[in-house]
Amino acid sequence: MRCPFCNQDNTRVVDSRPIEDSNAIRRRRMCDVCGRRFTTYEKVETIPLIVIKKDMNREQYDRSKIETGILRACHKRPVSAEKINEMVNKVETELFNGEEREIPSSVIGEKVMHYLKDLDQVAYVRFASIYREFKDVNTFMDELKKMLDK
Repeated sequence: MRCPFCNQDNTRVVDSRPIEDSNAIRRRRMCDVCGRRFTTYEKVETIPLIVIKKDMNREQYDRSKIETGILRACHKRPVSAEKINEMVNKVETELFNGEEREIPSSVIGEKVMHYLKDLDQVAYVRFASIYREFKDVNTFMDELKKMLDK
């Protein structure tokens, strides 16, 4: 590892710790030449996941898009940021543990709705109304009736 200060490659690890809720390791390093310390992070490199959008375009998976959608659905609801993060981790784990490297956005949306239904029913209906593109009040009511019947 090259020192970011003097650009020499004589560095050594002085401390190493796993990062909570992540498959990464934080390492404190020290340069043997200039004596300065710096931090590096190591993470297992995974094969990129490609999302197939409704219009059949493909784009690289972006965790922040799932987080943003869930945050909007949970706006002003009694759902902690920790619970939202746990939910995103569960969805992400399912996606990356699957064998497919290209996943339709509809599969991701269904997984999010599955977890949202258990987390907060109002947030679930909010997310479903946008995800399933409810056209009118009747479509909205049909979804509510399905929830009430179960």
